[in-house]
Amino acid sequence: MLGKVTLNLPEDPLGPLRRKDGDPAFDEAWQAQSLAIADTLVGAGVVTATGWAEALGFELQSAARAGAPDNAETYYLVAVLGAVEKLLRQIEIVGRDELDARVEAWRQAYLSTPHGKPVELQAAPKCMHC
Repeated sequence: MLGKVTLNLPEDPLGPLRRKDGDPAFDEAWQAQSLAIADTLVGAGVVTATGWAEALGFELQSAARAGAPDNAETYYLVAVLGAVEKLLRQIEIVGRDELDARVEAWRQAYLSTPHGKPVELQAAPKCMHC
């Protein structure tokens, strides 16, 4: 039988998540949001924690084999988003056409947003297939 488990709470449990060096844990809000999507899928039982870990690990290994740098951009843009997109396609919670259209809409929003401004989906120009 396992003994009692005690959790050590941080001094400021409601404060912003920080890296060990004191910097914010995320460089940009979309990084936190992409992990929140994965957490929501796991929390809702749509994807298992093991399935998420395997998908993320696969994307990280693929990026490393392709020679991608080991940095935050590779982690979030390539691995996290790649794993979320593949899982959504596999579980068919979102149809392939719908997901592809949404990815394209975000790409267009990014391209249409002035430097330094937050990217918002409504910044995407209207298109026939989005």
